Amino acid sequence: MATGETGFGDVTFDLISVQYHSLKAGHDYGQYVRDARNAGLEEVASFFETVMAEDSERAARCHELLAELTRSGTDQA
Repeated sequence: MATGETGFGDVTFDLISVQYHSLKAGHDYGQYVRDARNAGLEEVASFFETVMAEDSERAARCHELLAELTRSGTDQA
């Protein structure tokens, strides 16, 4: 497998990156939910909650795939 500048395989790095950004976005969306609720915009708040849940699922799936790569020794530097 190709190894990026980080010393980790490209796929491992890519999964970690998607996981990080999903978790970071989920944290930010919490504030968006509060902002929408404070503005009395429940439909918008519900939309942000849906987006937050999708990112949470995405981060969890990345975690699962990273565990599989670790167990199998695939995509190692």
